[in-house]
Amino acid sequence: MSIVNEIIANYNYWITIFLMLSGLYIVVAKSNMIKTLLGLAVFQTSVYLLYLSPGKILGGTPPILEKGIEVYSNPLPHVLILTAIVVGVATLALGLALVVRINEAYGTIEEDEITAIVDREDHAE
Repeated sequence: MSIVNEIIANYNYWITIFLMLSGLYIVVAKSNMIKTLLGLAVFQTSVYLLYLSPGKILGGTPPILEKGIEVYSNPLPHVLILTAIVVGVATLALGLALVVRINEAYGTIEEDEITAIVDREDHAE
């Protein structure tokens, strides 16, 4: 099998790697808190894909015992991802609520500006 066929056969893993790197870059490179939260959401989506990719077995059936069926799909990764999605949405909502409160308190959502404001307040005392 050539390298091109290997890449095409595992395209879902390449998409996962691209999303992971994109999310990580957004988190590290941006000082805007909303962009940081969105980068975390992209990174989290890539982790969902990473767990779901090996969870699907071609020709697999639901894990119900019947005669003549030998290949079963494991439903555990899908259940874990459903739980992770709920936790991820709740975490994102909490993060956005904190950004709203930070914006009310400091008048900005840029981390650099907030750090400068806090430093000025510390030196004023």
